[in-house]
Amino acid sequence: MTKQELVEAVHAQAGDGLTKKVTADVVDAVFRTVASNISSGGKVALAGFGTFTVKVRAARQGRNPRTKDTIHIPATKVVGFKAASSLKDSL
Repeated sequence: MTKQELVEAVHAQAGDGLTKKVTADVVDAVFRTVASNISSGGKVALAGFGTFTVKVRAARQGRNPRTKDTIHIPATKVVGFKAASSLKDSL
């Protein structure tokens, strides 16, 4: 599903109360808010959907597949998502 398809689906469920432009602005605002909260080290828990958190991957040794040389992979932060049990059950 693309962002445009998401906006159209939300617009269809919202009824005639919102224009597509307002719906797109709301979807953008939700994504900006989630990204802002996660990037500042917080977590976002959406009941019935799941929880977004920041996880830290430790530095490690890797291997260049072309040359087979050992390389250093630095520590990095990634976004983690844990699905809520109700979402898991619906699958």
